[in-house]
Amino acid sequence: MTVDVPASGESEQLGPAETDIDVGATVEDDDDGTSDPQPTRWGRWVLEWLAVLVVALVVAVTVRAFLVQTYFIPSPSMEPTLMVGDRIAVDKISYHLHDVHRGDIVVFGRPPLETATADKDLVKRVIGLPGETISSDQEGNVLINGKILAQPWLTAAARTDPGPPIRSQVIPVGDYFVMGDNRGDSSDSRVFGPIPSSLIVGHAVVRIWPPSRLGGL
Repeated sequence: MTVDVPASGESEQLGPAETDIDVGATVEDDDDGTSDPQPTRWGRWVLEWLAVLVVALVVAVTVRAFLVQTYFIPSPSMEPTLMVGDRIAVDKISYHLHDVHRGDIVVFGRPPLETATADKDLVKRVIGLPGETISSDQEGNVLINGKILAQPWLTAAARTDPGPPIRSQVIPVGDYFVMGDNRGDSSDSRVFGPIPSSLIVGHAVVRIWPPSRLGGL
C-alpha cells in the first residue's frame, strides 16, 4: 500500500471546513431577554377565576341541597306573616338535629290529598304534634287534648274568621297537623290531613324579601 504525500512536503491538516464570516456583522436575536408577561398573567387570571367559580358553584349546590334554600310565597294562606311575593330562607338541616316544634313555620312537599294547588311545595305553621288529640270548638279555637291552644301569631281578623272546623282526631306518630295563619283562606291539614315528617323540607327561619319586611320568623 502506498500513501500519497503532498508535493509541497508539508503534511495536510484536517479541520473544519472554511466558512466566510463577516466579522463586522452582528447576529440579532429576536428574543431580547425579556418575555411579554401579559399572556401568562392573563391565562393565570382566567384559571384562577374559573377555579373560584367552580368552587362557588359547588358550595352553592351543596348549601341549597343540604343547608339552606329560598322559597317564593305564591298564595295568601299565611298572611299577614307571609305575604304574596315574599321570599323566605329555609333551614334544611335543623330537623335532623332536633324535633319539629309547635309554632314552627315549615315548608313541605305537597300531600297527595291536596288538590287546591299544583305547587310542588307548601308553607304552613305546625299546630299539632304527633300523638296529640286535636279539634276545635264553636268559636274556632284550636283544642289540643281538650285545652284551648294559645296562638299569639294569629291576628284579630284570623280569629274572627277561623275557617272550617277541625275534625277531632289523634295525630299519628310521626305526623304533624299544619295550618295557615290566614285561617279563612287556607287549605291545610283540615283538608288534606296531618303530614308525615318525611314530607317536611325544612324550617322557615327568616324573611329575606322584600327588604322592608326583612326579619326572623
